[in-house]
Parts: sequence; C-alpha cells; structure tokens
Amino acid sequence: MRKIVAELFSSLDGVVASPDQWHGPYHSEEMEQDIQAGLAAADTMLLGRHTYQEHAGFWPGVSGGLADLMNGIHKIVFSATLAATEWRNSTPASGDVSEEVARLKRQDGKDIVITGSVTLVQALLRAGLLDELRLLIDPIVVGEGRKLFGDEGGRLPCTLIASRVYKTGTISATYSLTT
Repeated sequence: MRKIVAELFSSLDGVVASPDQWHGPYHSEEMEQDIQAGLAAADTMLLGRHTYQEHAGFWPGVSGGLADLMNGIHKIVFSATLAATEWRNSTPASGDVSEEVARLKRQDGKDIVITGSVTLVQALLRAGLLDELRLLIDPIVVGEGRKLFGDEGGRLPCTLIASRVYKTGTISATYSLTT
C-alpha cells in the first residue's frame, strides 16, 4: 500500500494559507533539497483547485531541480469546478475525494504527496487517509489566516518521526498519523 504524505508551510501560530506572503525569507537551499527528496520519493501529487492554479501559473515556465520534479510528476487535481487541466501530467478528478484517494492508495507505486491544498489535506485527515504530515514551521507569527486544525476537529494522535532545524530558523517536523 502506498503512503500519502502532506507537506505544508506553517507559521508559529499555525497559519498554513498563503505562505507566498510570509515564507520567502525562510526558504533555503537545504530546505529545497529536502523538498526535492520528498518529491523524488513520490510518483503522484494530489492538489486542490486553488493550489493547482497557483502552481500551474508558475512551474511550467521553469526548469531544473524542483521544477523538473513538479512538472514531471503525475498530478491529480480535485475540484468540483475545474473541468480541464493544461499543466503537463495533470488529470482532473471530481468524484468523492475519500473514495478516489483510498483507491489510489491501494495501487502499486511510490508515495503520494500533497503540497499545500489545505482543504484537501483536511478532508484526508478527517477520512483517516493521511499517513504522514510534514510541517515546515517558519519562525513568524502571521496573526490571521487559515489554520490546518480548527475547533471542529477531535484528537489526532501524532508520532514525531523526523525533525530538522534549518539555518533560517524553520523547523521541519514530520509526524506519522498511523498507529
């Protein structure tokens, strides 16, 4: 069975939305190498519509390193409104997210990765389909914005399986969500 890994940038106060507005000063070459290693371990990427449109507006025009991985990986885009995808290796999906992801998870292959796509990650957390959660926690308090965990959720036991502190002060923390 394949492993599903979500990777999100987070502020110290738990904001995961719009990292393009605050993450930049904390990004580093060592972090980029770790992100590339995570993508290289996967053969499928899951995206929500919003994140897909952001990525599709940037990555196709770039090459080398991370861009080659992003452009080459098979991307499945979950959206009720997006009927077609133009970014290479992208496929739209509009069915039940939990059923489709459970089916993908049972298939042979490498890891399945999710970058950003907070709504999708939250749905997979609720469905118990996420195996690992990797948070890149930047040393900044954003003050407002969408958080991954809200008041509506219950307890979620997590086991820290890897951590690293980058020179920029960002903490990479990877948690196993399986028992």
